[in-house]
Amino acid sequence: MTTAALIHLDRIPDGGFADAAADLHGDMEPLVLYRDGNDVRAWVNVCPHAGRQLNWAPGEFLKSKDGMLVCAAHGASFELQDGECVAGPCRGESLRSVDVEVRDGSVWLRTAG
Repeated sequence: MTTAALIHLDRIPDGGFADAAADLHGDMEPLVLYRDGNDVRAWVNVCPHAGRQLNWAPGEFLKSKDGMLVCAAHGASFELQDGECVAGPCRGESLRSVDVEVRDGSVWLRTAG
């Protein structure tokens, strides 16, 4: 298994988000990264509703009072455990998960190799 570093862990606020880009199956895809302590979860930064990025500005994401990632375009709300849309126009759909790991102070993309 080969890996590629995405971002240093300390560049993601605990309980917050960051963006990155990664080569997924030959295509560069925008990612949204969420940090929970020393764990990071990642998804392709594309809302399943209209195919737009979730952020309202580069690296700037909305988080609801109840801890959901909110799409800036149409207000869809996504759970931070699995990326499932629980409110809004794409309810029941999910963000596309990306397999990452935290190692040596950085977030790494896991890829087959």
